[in-house]
Amino acid sequence: MTDAADEPAPPRPGETGRPVIAFHAPMKPPDHPVPSGDRTIARLSMRALERAGFAPVLVSSMRTLDMEGSPARQRSLIAEAELEAERLLERFGDAPPAAWFTYHNYWKAPDLIGPRVAGALQIPYVISEASHSPKRMDGSWALFAEAALHALREATLVYWTTRRDRAGLEKALEIAPGARDPRLLSLPPFLDIGPRPRRAEMPEDPEGPLRLLAIAMMRPGDKMQSFAALAAAVKLIGDEDWRLSIIGDGEGRAAVRDLFDGCAGRVEFAGMVSDPALLREAYEASELLVWPGVNEGVGMTFLEAQAAGLPCLCEDRPALRDVVQRDAPLPGPGDAAAFAGAIRRAAADRRALAASGRAARLHMEEMHSLDAAAARLRADLGALIGEEA
Repeated sequence: MTDAADEPAPPRPGETGRPVIAFHAPMKPPDHPVPSGDRTIARLSMRALERAGFAPVLVSSMRTLDMEGSPARQRSLIAEAELEAERLLERFGDAPPAAWFTYHNYWKAPDLIGPRVAGALQIPYVISEASHSPKRMDGSWALFAEAALHALREATLVYWTTRRDRAGLEKALEIAPGARDPRLLSLPPFLDIGPRPRRAEMPEDPEGPLRLLAIAMMRPGDKMQSFAALAAAVKLIGDEDWRLSIIGDGEGRAAVRDLFDGCAGRVEFAGMVSDPALLREAYEASELLVWPGVNEGVGMTFLEAQAAGLPCLCEDRPALRDVVQRDAPLPGPGDAAAFAGAIRRAAADRRALAASGRAARLHMEEMHSLDAAAARLRADLGALIGEEA
């Protein structure tokens, strides 16, 4: 929790010339010291709000995360959140923000503060990247699942990220499937896509082996299942000329290496690469990102790859359909032959593959860029608070 005595007062309405938006990320705040995808998206959300013409202010760094399903911990965090809400109500006094914006409210880390503060201040309450899981309403996370549902139902506006999430949100908000409702709007996942990739300015070079890339942590569970599916696919195309670079590390590194046994000379294990500039170089040096994406959520790697002009091959999974630009149907989950066939087609027409990369970059510019997100936020929140941002 932030110490009120150590923090600056938030901008008052009119001081910046921009409407102040109170920002909160209960899963992992943007000032958390440990990097992660969730922290990255929280930071990007604040940047998008600022680019949209608002003045976002991180009003609380309290985390409500319960990874173990402990009712005692959940009760403790609920009590702590009540004190945090009281502190914020006193802090804002007679100068409330124009709206409250929460990033990522779900059953392991519900927003326990926003509904209380926004309701007391009578300001719009907005949630982005929300989800609802009815099966968690019973069991060890029941208290938090109920709290997450309460936050959803208190929200003035809820942004859905993928169509899979939208279906659950419609049930939570008792909206007919597919019906238009002003409370439920789309905000596609986004990132800072950076400059246009160098390969767009360079002549195509279809010579040599097909350069494949995979980037993921090496750990048990969904990641290991994806590595297994990828290994099964590439072993079916031994007659093609390809090279696969794998970036990533983790406790499952030995198991991953075993999966690719028999691919000697074709697979490079590059280890962990965390420098964004080096990752961008890896994307731009490749021709096709290959990652099945078992149970992936947003799939930030796919967004980063496409921003670098790298086309992506994944399995046909609900969340990934919303982020991956594709020229042909995706292979079905667990269909190694279909996945291998898609790689064969890429190898057979390298110029078409390069064109897919250019289309992927355009897809990012139009749908998943920081500017695209800012435009949506400017229109939606500007209308919500009754003024042009």
